[in-house]
Amino acid sequence: MSDFPIPHIVAALREVREQWRTQQGRTDTTHREFPSRDAVARAVDALKGVLYPLRLGPPDLRQAGEDFYIAHTLDAALQALLAQARIELRYRRNGGDVDERAAQAVRAFSEALPALRQQLDEDVLAAFHGDPAAQSVDEVVLSYPGVLALIHHRIAHTLYALELPLLARIAAELAHGQTGIDIHPGARIGEGCFIDHGTGVVIGETAVLGRNVRIYQAVTLGAKRFPRDAQGHLQKGWPRHPIVQDDVVIYAGATILGLVTIGHGAVIGGNVWVTEDVPPGAHVTQATVQQATHSPTFPQPQPEAALQ
Repeated sequence: MSDFPIPHIVAALREVREQWRTQQGRTDTTHREFPSRDAVARAVDALKGVLYPLRLGPPDLRQAGEDFYIAHTLDAALQALLAQARIELRYRRNGGDVDERAAQAVRAFSEALPALRQQLDEDVLAAFHGDPAAQSVDEVVLSYPGVLALIHHRIAHTLYALELPLLARIAAELAHGQTGIDIHPGARIGEGCFIDHGTGVVIGETAVLGRNVRIYQAVTLGAKRFPRDAQGHLQKGWPRHPIVQDDVVIYAGATILGLVTIGHGAVIGGNVWVTEDVPPGAHVTQATVQQATHSPTFPQPQPEAALQ
């Protein structure tokens, strides 16, 4: 006999669950309601091995066995994703043939993997060439949190584009928990991205990053304001995050908010707050932002020395 009122607690929790499900319109008891976080995590881990088998695959794998390992692991990962995709589509109740839609999405995801690997190779090279401390591309793949976050993001973004946003968000948040880098799966990130150090980086859902963008730790690409509807609820889905063009560098602690454009080749210095467009080639530092408080115009491009 337990010392605790277990039956009473169980009954009370059941009542709370039933109230919640009724409020949410969730009364179907014949299927699993939600995708499994653990199942998605296992599938994503397997996919990382598929993408980089000798680096992120099993320790006993050798080059001669790569194709066999990839074929076996990929099939298992895709079957797991297919099962979770069915659950998500049933959960979202968008109508149609759930099995066929899930199969089409996972098939398209599988066909995107070669291009996804090519994107990641450019990210890896950007990290290797952009960090003087990096001794090899293998070190970058094996140990850099920014690369791990981008592997998860490119998997998650592909799922997001295939209208599996819940699976995508789970995949993205797995990397967030491991690295401290928070990238919404909806964000569009061009090839050759380098997130250096990475802790505290936040990239919002509708952010767009061009090619060869470099971001340091504690950078935020966020929304400036959140309009509400007539009922006071936040309006979702509208563009509200920065557009960062090619070859931009954003130093540690910078905060860029709203639907603003950071022009090609601009440099955003550390710990600055940006809420307006930045021209191509501009250098924005704390000093130039302070000068802007005395003028209604945004600071003009400054010489390289301003970053010293």
